[in-house]
Amino acid sequence: MFTGLIEHTSTVSKINDPSTSNHDQTKFEHDVDKGGFTMTISDSESILDDCQIGDSICVNGACLTVTEFNKDSFVVGLAPETLSRTNLGKLNIGDKVNCERAMSGKTRFGGHMVQGHVDSTATIISRVPDGDSIRYSFQFPSETTLLPYVIEKGYVTLDGASLTITFVDDAKRSFGIMLIAHSQEKLTLTNKKEGDTVNVEVDCVGKYVLGSTSRIEGLIERAVEKKLKEKGLI
Repeated sequence: MFTGLIEHTSTVSKINDPSTSNHDQTKFEHDVDKGGFTMTISDSESILDDCQIGDSICVNGACLTVTEFNKDSFVVGLAPETLSRTNLGKLNIGDKVNCERAMSGKTRFGGHMVQGHVDSTATIISRVPDGDSIRYSFQFPSETTLLPYVIEKGYVTLDGASLTITFVDDAKRSFGIMLIAHSQEKLTLTNKKEGDTVNVEVDCVGKYVLGSTSRIEGLIERAVEKKLKEKGLI
């Protein structure tokens, strides 16, 4: 579990893909149909002082398991499921990533409950300065089912960062956030442009509430149908 408060921005330093002979590419886009690969993330000393093999680190919003580490870098594996849900397969060597360690029992809960389970990606469709802040608008893919979980003034996790939703347009499958000056200094989103994608995790509380509602309705319908059949009414 994470809070969505980014601790550090690290750097992708190595991509090790068994499906290609060139393991240290500077430009890279992985074919998810060919399986997973490993990635080394460096410039990470400040978040590795208490690291152990098997620990979870949220990288651009995806909860990943540390398989190796040293003083400055750690290695994670990216499975096909992760690649199909996220934009991590589009990272290149030298790219910056948002990182957050799993929350501890003594952590101040300043963001919101983030699982590190990316639901989808969304595309930046506008980026407009507003004073010392930046207003971003994003659009989900046409097949999205996530809009019921995106509400104005609710939470959304973008590339691992907990942000407040400023508007929702169901017809356009779009939503927006405002990035304050402090966050601009901390997040990789500041350097993204229109057309780039972000990893999205909607509020897990909303998923549980709405998901439970539909399941409860299904249970009730089946129970009523069973009773009606027992009474010979259907």
